[in-house]
Amino acid sequence: MATKALFNTVVNWFIRQRIDQIEHFKQNPVETQEGLLFSQLFNAEETEYGMKYGFSSISNYKDFRKKVPIVCYEDFEPYIEKARQGQKDVFWPGIIRQFAKSSGTTNAKSKYIPITAESLEDCHY
Repeated sequence: MATKALFNTVVNWFIRQRIDQIEHFKQNPVETQEGLLFSQLFNAEETEYGMKYGFSSISNYKDFRKKVPIVCYEDFEPYIEKARQGQKDVFWPGIIRQFAKSSGTTNAKSKYIPITAESLEDCHY
């Protein structure tokens, strides 16, 4: 019985931490989004894509808007294909080992969505 109580205490503590984090995100959406953006830029600054657009020199959102173009999937597809072929450090550090294939299409062609360990952790934990 003590083991179950300890387990519940630990699980409740983790859940409470996550709820507090989500509340912080809700109350500070701009800060949260900027933090995520700059974390992603920092992680990808030494990739082919990051070096092409100077991620390491981006220090604010205005810089980001000026240096990194808005692109559609077709513009980004050559990078996806390089990563699918096993090339490392294309747009995310390391080798991307998993890709999801989209079911919905806009031009009768499925799209490949990269899945990294970080993306799984960020979306599911």
